[in-house]
Amino acid sequence: MGILKALLRAYSCIFEGLLALFAVGISLVALGSHSPLNLAFLPWTGEKLTYVLLPSALAGLVLVLLAMGGKLRVLFFLWSVAVFAVLFRGFFLTGYKFSGPVPFKPAVYLMLGAFVAMIGAFPWPRKPRPVRRPQKW
Repeated sequence: MGILKALLRAYSCIFEGLLALFAVGISLVALGSHSPLNLAFLPWTGEKLTYVLLPSALAGLVLVLLAMGGKLRVLFFLWSVAVFAVLFRGFFLTGYKFSGPVPFKPAVYLMLGAFVAMIGAFPWPRKPRPVRRPQKW
């Protein structure tokens, strides 16, 4: 069971890290070109989307790095839940139409990837290490 948790955690860090890097990249391109982003599955639009997506993605990158170091795993899990919730809401609970650049099948794959990453980010309790007591001489 320990190896499965480690694989899920590694997958979660890779998935969330790549997603955050992609979001940082498109935000920087949008800022540099002075043209607003149009990602209809996200709740924000235009200029506001750029200014929400960039700091959010940077925060996600920081949380990924901290989680890889064993710090703030609970916040990383909450970040993963938020990513899954925003994507699920945007693709399936709004009037988003699956045509054009995002067909239905890739959206489902992205959702499944985000769901598995969310499971992998869960802060499983660690086994307590045995207490080392100083030896008496």
